[in-house]
Amino acid sequence: MNRAGSGMPVPGMEDQPDLFTALNLSDKGLSGDVFRIALKGLRKLEAVGKLRNSGILTIVDFSQSSKNKRLYVIDLVHKALLFNTYVAHGKNTGEEYAKHFSNVSGSCQSSLGFYVTKEEIVGSSVGLSLILDGVEKGFNDNALKREIIIHGAAYATENFIRKTGRLGRSFGCPSLPPDQVKQVVEAIREGTCLFIYSRDDQYIRHSLLLN
Repeated sequence: MNRAGSGMPVPGMEDQPDLFTALNLSDKGLSGDVFRIALKGLRKLEAVGKLRNSGILTIVDFSQSSKNKRLYVIDLVHKALLFNTYVAHGKNTGEEYAKHFSNVSGSCQSSLGFYVTKEEIVGSSVGLSLILDGVEKGFNDNALKREIIIHGAAYATENFIRKTGRLGRSFGCPSLPPDQVKQVVEAIREGTCLFIYSRDDQYIRHSLLLN
């Protein structure tokens, strides 16, 4: 993986259309606009030294149905889609679709915006997990206090969709299929950019990383 100062080139904004096309991201449900703004935020975080590894970008696209594989882990250096899998949203955020977002403890809602990944931990109830640090004031900067983490959950699986018609829901964490959480955590831990998106006018208009 590329670490800051490693000397490995990371594609710039001018390369974004080619990379989006080369990875067939449209065929996998991600729009060019979401990819573009995710890359824009990553560049701003990189410019102020927030990222240890600017070569990995994770996008969670909560504008999509929870029946879709709406988490994307992209290696910008090697131009590869590392993971495309299911991810659950908070139980008070919506049922099949994520509609309501909050930065408030106890809300059981997901929080939009850009995060920097921290270290992995092993939780007593959820097992291997990844700490997320929200860096957007008012939108997700309570993530550490709320203990928003990436973890595995049986309700974030294709089998759960077959039974209920949608994924299950978390207490606000972006939860992944248990058989993939270890690989994803190892790929994105310790200083990469994670972006949680939805079509939320307040966030799009007021995010300092997008405006």
